[in-house]
Amino acid sequence: MLTLIQRVTEAQVRVDGQIIGAIGPGIVALVGITPEDSPAEAERLLQRILGYRIFADDQGRMNLDLRQRGGGLLLVPQFTLAADTRKGLRPGFSTAAAPALAQPLFESLVEHARALHPQVACGRFGANMQVALVNDGPVTFLLDSGEANK
Repeated sequence: MLTLIQRVTEAQVRVDGQIIGAIGPGIVALVGITPEDSPAEAERLLQRILGYRIFADDQGRMNLDLRQRGGGLLLVPQFTLAADTRKGLRPGFSTAAAPALAQPLFESLVEHARALHPQVACGRFGANMQVALVNDGPVTFLLDSGEANK
C-alpha cells in the first residue's frame, strides 16, 4: 500500500461539481492499493500517516505529527499511484489492486482513521474526482506500508 502525503493549508475533493470532502490545515493522503495489500498493511500505513512528523514545532523543525498539531486528514483513493511506470511511456495497471480488493481496504482505512482522528474526510472510490489543495511548504512524502518490514 502506497500513500503520497502532503501537508496542506486547505484541501477539498469534488465529485460531479459537489464538494464531498474538505479540510483546513492538515494532511492530504492519496492512497494506492496493490494486490498484495492486506488490512494489517492498511492499519500500519494509517499509523504512519497519523504519526509522521511533518509539522513544525516551536523551533521550526518538523517534529510534530497530525495528532499533536491537530488538523484534518483527507483520504483520497488513487489507483494510478500503484501503476507500473518502470518502462515505456504508458503506465501499466496490473500492479494496482482490482476494485473488489481495493475498495474494501480503502473503506476500512477510512473507518479506522475516523475511529482514531477527529477530523477525517475522504474521496469516493471509483469516482472521477477533482482534488484541490494548497500544499504547505511544499511538503510531500511517499510512504509505503512495506517499508516497515524492510
